Amino acid sequence: MSKRFILAVNPGSTSTKFALFEEETLVFEKTLPHSFQEISGYEKITDQLHFRKDLIMKELEEKKTDFDRIAAVVGRGGLVKPIESGIYEVNEKMKSDLNSRLLGQHASNLGGLIADDIASGLPNAKAYIVDPVVVDELQPMARISGHPEIERISIFHALNQKAIARMYAASVGKKYEKLNLIIAHMGGGISVGAHRKGKVVDVNNALHGDGPFSPERSGSLPSGQLADLCFSGRFTHAEIKSMINGKGGMVAYLGTNSFKEVCKMAESGDQKAILVRDAAAYQVGKEIGALAAVLGGKVDAIILTGGLAYQNSHVARIKSMVDFIAEVVVYPGEDEIKSLAFNGLLALDGKIEIKVYS
Repeated sequence: MSKRFILAVNPGSTSTKFALFEEETLVFEKTLPHSFQEISGYEKITDQLHFRKDLIMKELEEKKTDFDRIAAVVGRGGLVKPIESGIYEVNEKMKSDLNSRLLGQHASNLGGLIADDIASGLPNAKAYIVDPVVVDELQPMARISGHPEIERISIFHALNQKAIARMYAASVGKKYEKLNLIIAHMGGGISVGAHRKGKVVDVNNALHGDGPFSPERSGSLPSGQLADLCFSGRFTHAEIKSMINGKGGMVAYLGTNSFKEVCKMAESGDQKAILVRDAAAYQVGKEIGALAAVLGGKVDAIILTGGLAYQNSHVARIKSMVDFIAEVVVYPGEDEIKSLAFNGLLALDGKIEIKVYS
């Protein structure tokens, strides 16, 4: 009997990554870049569905893929309503929420929609999402912001944080559900989560202005000064939102969203770049320290992951601030595609519960 294929799809803001697995084995992986010109004509991110799906199908056809063998199409989870960690079969309610932009626009909203559109045209496939960015395991105290009109919400890199947590747990011969971890995902956005015995009990909202600044996002801003800026008459609502996400952080200070470029500028002696570079590490270290308090100082490991973790000097700066708390372990980059496929295989084999979105 032929082994089953699993197609994993991870849409990003400027690219679509996808990979075909033959059960545990990678068959091929592809990143399809999307230029500004290609995607700027779409009013909503979800309007890009057929454009991106057709590109994936073209690549699969060119690889002479046996579509009858695809048993699962697993997409990155998007901005649906807050849900618990796990794998969910795509249903009409989920598609409606993704299309309605319930919690906003994000490229990850396309994950479930593309998965469903592909699977619906195949004879043996089902569509799933895994650990969307809105996985919500916050403890009640973590939801209190300081004013009842604003509740802290959970939006973070759940897929990669959960995958890395389980990878680390396996490497030390323990169960994730038995460990206390602090995981900092450092990429285009930065999320730092306190993992207590398998639950992310506190984490910054990495999308809407909370926590450390990143290459494109402002992170936490002084609220009084932000309010003054909002009502200064100098900026529209849309412009303020873009300052928070898209045109904030390093790109606002230095005109680039490339951390490699920031580091090159700093190494060449640019004093402003040195300050911004060092502040980026400082803010991550400070956030880790705060979450150590959340865990009562009982931290089994601090894990640094995401694209910025490839920069050894950045990692060293953060380590110098926090290695007194616990061992610092580095998993540079992210392997979200592999995590999507792995969860899809577990679902097909009945080894994990397939949850229902409602």
